[in-house]
Amino acid sequence: MTSTHEAHLPLPEGMLREDRLNYTPVPGSVTLARHRAARLITEWGRPELAWATGLVVSELGTNALLHGCLRDRLFQVAILLRPALFRIEVSDPRGERLPTLRAADDGECFGRGLPLVVQITDRWGTESRTVGKTVYAEIDLKPPTAP
Repeated sequence: MTSTHEAHLPLPEGMLREDRLNYTPVPGSVTLARHRAARLITEWGRPELAWATGLVVSELGTNALLHGCLRDRLFQVAILLRPALFRIEVSDPRGERLPTLRAADDGECFGRGLPLVVQITDRWGTESRTVGKTVYAEIDLKPPTAP
């Protein structure tokens, strides 16, 4: 795993904070990605987003692992913090397999992750890449209140 942006470097006020990390397509990677993203958003001064961040990374990462990954091809988790927007992205190599929002039947074990993402974020969608796709979820932000 390699990070394309070192999360601990100080950035000028109002500038974008960003972290991208590639993961191997194994179940433990989703756990690592969830913990990393929740820790970073807390370090970036938005601890109120840690729970939602962990859940969204977990759900989108699991979908990438189950439906979007290929053997020996990494998937990527990115989090981007702007003054008015927080965005979570999960990219995988299978651009032809797009997620669909559906209602899971009572007895089904799968199909509940994306509806959860829809409930706790302001929008979600997909973007094509040269190879693969990115599934994203966004949360609109209000400026943090002063103590």
